[in-house]
Amino acid sequence: MPTDYTITRPVQFAETDMAGIVHFANYFRMMEEVEHAFFRSIGLSVSMQHDGMHIGWPRVSAACEYFGPIRFEDDVELKLRVTKVGEKSFNYEVDFVLAGKRMALGKITSVCCVLEKGAMRAIPIPPALRAKLAA
Repeated sequence: MPTDYTITRPVQFAETDMAGIVHFANYFRMMEEVEHAFFRSIGLSVSMQHDGMHIGWPRVSAACEYFGPIRFEDDVELKLRVTKVGEKSFNYEVDFVLAGKRMALGKITSVCCVLEKGAMRAIPIPPALRAKLAA
């Protein structure tokens, strides 16, 4: 299976620390950015209506390993790879690539939830959504 999706983006000054290196917390923002772009590319959203339900994808696990620095104005490739589509959740990884070299690896697990009256409840991933995530 893996499903792959890639975007390239420049690092903004505000994303760096005093040493000019991307601050660790901003890797998670970039993972979310490529995740949202991936969802849009397959006709979905992380907050959407489906069969009369408001569906969301909260994260239940997030991690990132860092192998080298990424700096202001670097053009970083964010390579999202869906690694598993389970009954109620899906996992993906994001490679942060600079000049062909992996600089970081992020891993996320998101759960398919229905949002009702301010509460979330995990549900099985609807077949139509599952097909798009695993395409």
